[in-house]
Amino acid sequence: MSKASYDVIGDIHGRFDKFEALMRTLGYRASGDTFIPPAGRQAIFVGDLIDRGPEQVRLLKTVRRMIDAGHAQAVMGNHEFNAIAFVHPDPGSPNGEFLRANRSETPKSAQNRRQHAAFLTQVGEGSAAHKEWVEWFRTLPLHLDLGGIRVAHAWWDAESVALLEAPVHRDAQGRLTDAFLVESHRKKTALKRARKILTTGYEHKLPAGSFITDKEGNKHDNVRLRIWKHDAERLRDIAIVPGGDSSIVPDLPVDGALKANLKPIEGAPIFTGHYWFSGDVIVESSKVAVLDWSAAHKGPLVAYRWDGEEHLSDDKFVAVNI
Repeated sequence: MSKASYDVIGDIHGRFDKFEALMRTLGYRASGDTFIPPAGRQAIFVGDLIDRGPEQVRLLKTVRRMIDAGHAQAVMGNHEFNAIAFVHPDPGSPNGEFLRANRSETPKSAQNRRQHAAFLTQVGEGSAAHKEWVEWFRTLPLHLDLGGIRVAHAWWDAESVALLEAPVHRDAQGRLTDAFLVESHRKKTALKRARKILTTGYEHKLPAGSFITDKEGNKHDNVRLRIWKHDAERLRDIAIVPGGDSSIVPDLPVDGALKANLKPIEGAPIFTGHYWFSGDVIVESSKVAVLDWSAAHKGPLVAYRWDGEEHLSDDKFVAVNI
């Protein structure tokens, strides 16, 4: 069991105002352009530092200083991974497209640019600073096993972790290799599946004609899942739906390959972000805590103060909203 005490912090998305308020509430001391934790504590960021919010560069600089000083650690969120793919050429594209399409005249390309527009504007698209931040994103781990807790942006899966932590996927500077980036975008590869589980979680294809609408008005024919609900019998019981109205999900049984992925959580507690929860800030179970409560919109920025416990509880959450 780890002897350290951690403050695990949810998706910030450039909301430096909420971040600063949370740091002060947690007892972190402002020192110049960084924050120093109370003795014996360390901040753990679950990813998605960027996109949407108004002070993304300021936030990145502060978090990076905290990491460099040993006051924090962070895992890569899907938004950091997407930022890398946004500027990495796709070797299979005949027209100079990137791994995350953003140059072609397609709805998906336009959606990708809209989602990333605030970051590009604030950092200066194509600037030296833009390139430097993307290179830093490539050094972030996809998961952290801290002994007493496990952290991944969207979900922790032991087989995926084992595949992704192979040294061959990092270069001498600790960056994800070009080969990794390309392979983790190819269809139906083990590497892509593992990467998606950790950064975007499990999703389920809805029947033809069914879709959900996300917070930005985009329609999706798949739904995110509470894969940790191992005893669920119906798809509605594990579907994560914007606004919480699960009635828009077809009332189907959980069966087949999906059922095989619903496993009891054993070992250290798991912390994630990613899911844009709303309502009362509570743990998902004694072994799972989600820390994304929509801080990029109107929700609070949330931290869980972990002090060595094997079973998580609601009273360890700290949430601030301004």
